[in-house]
Amino acid sequence: MCNHYRNDPDKIPAWREYIGAADGDPFSEIKIDVWPKYQGIIARIHDGEKILDSMQWGVPLEMKGKRPGTTVTKRITNVRNLSSQFWRSMLTKPENRCLVPFNRFAEPKPKAGREEVWFKVTEAPVSAFAGIWRPSDEGNVFAFLTCEPNPIVKPIHPKAMPVILDPDDYEKWLAGENAEDFAVPFPSQLMAIAES
Repeated sequence: MCNHYRNDPDKIPAWREYIGAADGDPFSEIKIDVWPKYQGIIARIHDGEKILDSMQWGVPLEMKGKRPGTTVTKRITNVRNLSSQFWRSMLTKPENRCLVPFNRFAEPKPKAGREEVWFKVTEAPVSAFAGIWRPSDEGNVFAFLTCEPNPIVKPIHPKAMPVILDPDDYEKWLAGENAEDFAVPFPSQLMAIAES
């Protein structure tokens, strides 16, 4: 699963104007490399306006530990099972939808240790994942949807890839239209393997 993506600080701020977000400056905290538990930039609707916000990547989920009577908290960064009760409460509420801008994302290279393969959308300097967010005890947190991989991602990561939205679908996603309709692979002809 995608657990690493990048934001080019020279390109991401221009995205504010593109999506018509209200003023606000989460970009002072921008991280070029975004990993689980890092702050990431998202766009969401607040009081009827699109705003940019900074949130932690990874929705906490408390699970039983290996030893009896113990619990562990995992950070869930990718949403695969859209029918899970854990995600339904966020997926069905438009106010919990968000866009997660990125310039490129990585998948681990098979049998290559920590080496990664990077992917980008070729015709867009900034694209967006289909994201969801919610408040938590540690502040607001987000994750994004995954789907079947397309032919360019599948040889590297055969299980899944992030759901990348077509810009024409940004408003529909934020309006809360059926999440399953968006959980499809982005066209591979519009993507390329990128330099790290």
